[in-house]
Amino acid sequence: MSMEHSPAEPRHPTVWLKPGLLIVFGATLEAKSHKHHPIQVVWPTGQKSICRHNDLIAHGAVIVQSRVAHQLTMDSGWVMLVEPQSALGARLSHMLGNQVMLALQELPTASPLIPRAEDDPAARLVDLFGALGMKQEFLAQSTGNTASTVADERLRTLLRNLDECLSGACLKPASWRAAEVARSLSLSEGRFLHLFREQMHIPWRPYLLWRRLICAVNALARGASATEAAYGAGFSDSAHLSRTCSASTILAGSATINLAGCAEPMKPAFWQTVSFDSCHPRTG
Repeated sequence: MSMEHSPAEPRHPTVWLKPGLLIVFGATLEAKSHKHHPIQVVWPTGQKSICRHNDLIAHGAVIVQSRVAHQLTMDSGWVMLVEPQSALGARLSHMLGNQVMLALQELPTASPLIPRAEDDPAARLVDLFGALGMKQEFLAQSTGNTASTVADERLRTLLRNLDECLSGACLKPASWRAAEVARSLSLSEGRFLHLFREQMHIPWRPYLLWRRLICAVNALARGASATEAAYGAGFSDSAHLSRTCSASTILAGSATINLAGCAEPMKPAFWQTVSFDSCHPRTG
């Protein structure tokens, strides 16, 4: 029996999570302009895929630089969010150079078959990253080996601690305050904030917001309700979580929305997965 859906079967977005890597597959993906910390890679399986940044328009497969506002409309396909300070993110950033967005040419054709939530998406994406000359970095990151370009060992320790959220050992919101984090690293709050921005190229607060969103999505993957996921990640309620997603992440469209009832409880697996089958398509 096939482990994949037929191309004709409608499918709402499914999200796979690993440290430093968020992967979405969905149909009828459409989002208003938004931006996020990770670098975005788009690999369409359908005929229509348009990514816009101001007056710049790219059709088909594309890479979008970190923190660049963009709008994506795609019939169906893959969207990957990659931590910029990972080894894979560094390679993608180098390929982008000074460009905010780069259309990719002469890539292998993405399979139109739709994966199930329990499938390993890396098997479907390895050809893409192989064509980009990044197969080794992608396979390492997809197995949880998040080699970092961050030089300071204290910050690398912090990032590893934050990654523990994906294994279920999530840090509580009180532990994320800059003063508390700085104290745990034997730094003053001011020194910590300066060092973090210097090495991560993003201030602590917006980076923390992104990690809280990942924490909430991960909680949904483990069967939590939208309210439980929101509170556990430090949001006031599920509506606050949904609004934050819509403003700042790839989930700003089809995969967000009314998060309540969207998550299918998943057994612990190689990837943490959320299937947003009850949501109406809108993503980016």
